[in-house]
Amino acid sequence: MRKINFEITELQSGFRIKDFLKNFGVSSALLTKLKKTENGILLNGSFARAIDVLKSGDRLQISVENSGHMPVPADLPVFVLYEDEDILAVDKPPFMPVHESRNHRGDTLSNAVSNYIREDTAFRAVYRLDRDTSGIVLIAKHELSAAKLAGKIQKDYYAVVTGILLESGTVALPIKRLDESIIKRCISADGEHAVTHYEIISTKNGTTLLKLNLETGRTHQIRVHLSHIGHPLLGDTLYGGDERFINRQALHCRDIYFMHPITEKPIHITSPFPNDFKQLI
Repeated sequence: MRKINFEITELQSGFRIKDFLKNFGVSSALLTKLKKTENGILLNGSFARAIDVLKSGDRLQISVENSGHMPVPADLPVFVLYEDEDILAVDKPPFMPVHESRNHRGDTLSNAVSNYIREDTAFRAVYRLDRDTSGIVLIAKHELSAAKLAGKIQKDYYAVVTGILLESGTVALPIKRLDESIIKRCISADGEHAVTHYEIISTKNGTTLLKLNLETGRTHQIRVHLSHIGHPLLGDTLYGGDERFINRQALHCRDIYFMHPITEKPIHITSPFPNDFKQLI
């Protein structure tokens, strides 16, 4: 259980507890859970109702219970980049899926994190990376963190692509699943809106290192967009990439930026390039 404390300021004086908590990011569903939890809401150490009014100097505490269940733990390495009571950032290696699926049981990041955390609570990855993409995955340790972080993470991806790009740019083309394919995506007028910004970092041996930022988070978005403009990721055989120099798509989530869900202070986490990626650049 995560106990979160607030010191009420003059600006927050006069708010009802429920309004203060909603402004902080507590959903109606979580507020209902707090009201049903023993000592879920305490004001100055005593039981409080959601309709009670706060005043300057008050100490408000909420207790967020663990909910959901972790996958079966597996004794796999977890490379921790940052951790506190509310979030966990790990460096996902290539070839490891984030979530379990029909074809992957016991060999995913969720199984490794379950073994590392050893708490019976849901595995809440704030976003996912493809199996062969390496880099940072941010995990919320409870539902308040998950709710406040959803859609709020700025991610810097790096990719090595075939060919020399002459200028940075943007691809704004809709994406949908290719007909009769379970996995592959394509550009299509009736697809979902997708926008990818790319910046040239360096060039080497007929390849280009790009920094990428996404406005949307479609499946395979970077891979599809870059392939469409004639510069597929090295190693990405699904979308026409050359696999002679790396045996997976050359894509790495290196940096993430966000406001901490509880302290609301800015956080920047970075992940070094893995060895196979370094060899390309």
